[in-house]
Amino acid sequence: MFKGGRAPRPGRDGRVSTPVPPDVRALSRRTLSRNRRDVACATVLHSLHQLAEALVPVAIGVTIDQAVATGDPGALALCVLGMVVLFTVLALAYRTGARFSVRAVENEAHLLRVEAARRALDPRGERSGLRAGELLSVATSDAEQASLYVRAWVGLIAMGTAITATTVALLAIDVPLGIGVLVGVPLMMFLLRFPAARITRRSEAKQATAAGATALATDLVGGLRVLMGMGARTAAADRYRRASGQALTASVSAAASNGVYRGMVSAAGVLFLAAVAAVAGWMALRGRLSIGELITVVGLAQFLAEPVQGLGIVGQVFATSRASARRLVRLLTAPAAVAPGGRPVHAEPVVALEGVSYRTLRGVDLTLAPGETVGVLATDPRDAEALLDLLSGRAVPEEVEAGRAAVGGVPVHELDLAALRTAVLVEEHGATLFEGTLRTNLATGTDRGEEHLHEALRAAAAEDLVSGHSLGLDRPVADRAANLSGGQRQRAALARALAADPPVLVLHDPTTAVDAVTEEAIARGLARARADRAPAGATLVVASSPALLARADRVVVLEEGRVRALGTHTDLVRGDSGYAEAVLR
Repeated sequence: MFKGGRAPRPGRDGRVSTPVPPDVRALSRRTLSRNRRDVACATVLHSLHQLAEALVPVAIGVTIDQAVATGDPGALALCVLGMVVLFTVLALAYRTGARFSVRAVENEAHLLRVEAARRALDPRGERSGLRAGELLSVATSDAEQASLYVRAWVGLIAMGTAITATTVALLAIDVPLGIGVLVGVPLMMFLLRFPAARITRRSEAKQATAAGATALATDLVGGLRVLMGMGARTAAADRYRRASGQALTASVSAAASNGVYRGMVSAAGVLFLAAVAAVAGWMALRGRLSIGELITVVGLAQFLAEPVQGLGIVGQVFATSRASARRLVRLLTAPAAVAPGGRPVHAEPVVALEGVSYRTLRGVDLTLAPGETVGVLATDPRDAEALLDLLSGRAVPEEVEAGRAAVGGVPVHELDLAALRTAVLVEEHGATLFEGTLRTNLATGTDRGEEHLHEALRAAAAEDLVSGHSLGLDRPVADRAANLSGGQRQRAALARALAADPPVLVLHDPTTAVDAVTEEAIARGLARARADRAPAGATLVVASSPALLARADRVVVLEEGRVRALGTHTDLVRGDSGYAEAVLR
């Protein structure tokens, strides 16, 4: 349930969508708009609280002049009653207004976190240039900081109300004194704008360096085993120490700017208070002010220091929220990594590459029909990556120099993303397993029951993952499968791909972390699982494994981006020395 504003309406696909803010100003306006009810209530109540606080010295001055100086018991009783009402309003207004304000901030922080997470998890991907750790920082820390824009606006209006009420009261007592306050406060706030710009820059630098350190820590922890195996743990620690040191320096710099700014605000407020009190005292000595009016003026001047300092703090909050809003806008407005079309797959999902030139590929022709298994040996890893990008829809159409990649006769970039994902599953070499259980990692939405999962595990030679653990399919899996070996992770990922049972399955080096015996078992299980599919599934295996390539109907050899050879594994081993050298080991 969304509080404090209208909830975003779900679209036809059931997903909640909100307009993407094109810049920081649009994001700020939307923040106020979708929390307008809570913001309005908080603003009114906080303004009422400040107004009541401003009236306290006025009420005290009136009490002295009208009740204490005159000795009138009735006037004294009336003044005391008025003071009780005033302090009751003051307390209740602040408490209730704070609830509305906090609710608006927390609601906006939640919405921004959801938006950032949705953008980061969008199936189309994004080209913001932010790493995983930086995305985490944007979706948490920056979302929280940007939501404080609500509190800043509420504080700005409330403090403005307090200053206005104080100025009116001072004008009623003495016009020159009120004019002095009216001119002095805006002038002081104008001068304080200059250091606020410095805070914005340093806050943005602090958030950026902290996000960079988080991203590096995420990468290092994820590859800790590899680093330890390579003996690079010390170098990695030194690298993180430098990144963390940069984040520390930026944080200290931002904190120093904030401290200096707050000191300037406090000093300006105190000096202003002293000036007003000195002028009021001089007026009282000259007989222009009564005792009650003098007490009122001194009390108002003392109170005025609070909203003046509050305005300075509001400026600081505006600066930090703008810095975080810039990073949020960078993520939310980042172009999609994939720009799919809207066409469905009507015909059988035959994969066809016709004279494709993309990145390192040059004039590649390749066809994969239902029921076929085709192996691809790429002597250059860049060729394999380019081929996978084409089949997964990640290739930008403008970067395809010639030819086309089609599924079911429709160019890949014209297909609806859901239709492409349903027809073609590209299982990357570096597939990721998520924290949970083996069952939740294997579940693909097909909902065919537990036996179907066991069949996929058998085909991937991964039954030991279940039989070797007391919890079976409910075996715990840590984040990125840190509690599994490399071979276990690879086989579990392959089992997940087989459980999805797509019409076209594309595998990239699915057996590099297993021994030769297990590799042979996987090759047999994969061929059997894909042949048993009704209708038989098409399989494209990009690998150098002889066990996998031997079961392909034909093998395509890519060398320097071109198709250098085509034939069965047996024929190529006998007649192509380069092929035999690459696959036989």
